[in-house]
Amino acid sequence: MNTGKTLFAQLMDFLPWSSFTRMVDRYGGDQRVRVFPCAAQYRAMAFAQLTYRDSLRDIETCLSVHGPKLYHMGFREPVRRATLADANESRDWRIYAALAQSLIGQARTLYAGEDLGLELENTVYAFDSTTIDLCMTMFPWAHFRTTKSAVKLHTLLDLRGNIPSCAFRWIAITDSV
Repeated sequence: MNTGKTLFAQLMDFLPWSSFTRMVDRYGGDQRVRVFPCAAQYRAMAFAQLTYRDSLRDIETCLSVHGPKLYHMGFREPVRRATLADANESRDWRIYAALAQSLIGQARTLYAGEDLGLELENTVYAFDSTTIDLCMTMFPWAHFRTTKSAVKLHTLLDLRGNIPSCAFRWIAITDSV
């Protein structure tokens, strides 16, 4: 018997939902949306990221297994693959970019005084380049190999907390060739 919140719901409580609502309103994310609001889309994609889901079908299957707990995880109704695909395709990406900027700002203030273990007073940065595999049928423009699609994500990280220094200026997506 469930006596408290799920771990996922406890993690989602740390997000600035009032700020997220303002961002959704600013970019019109929930206009003409009846069933699947931006908050539910973000929860579904966060769940997928935290549980290492590979595809929309995998996300739908994993969430449907938790059917009785979905309401307690923050979902009003079951998440369907087609609905999630439509939301991912049609919603304005700037909503989630603004949320990321807000979270990066919070993390930077939390880790501002962290000791690096080095006797340096200035900020130290690292440049990271990661290859992200993509589905060949959905992203045919992202050539990696003859049988694979991928992009490269270049990020400048502040070593105090390993957080991106600024999402809009120091994160770039390029061909993975």
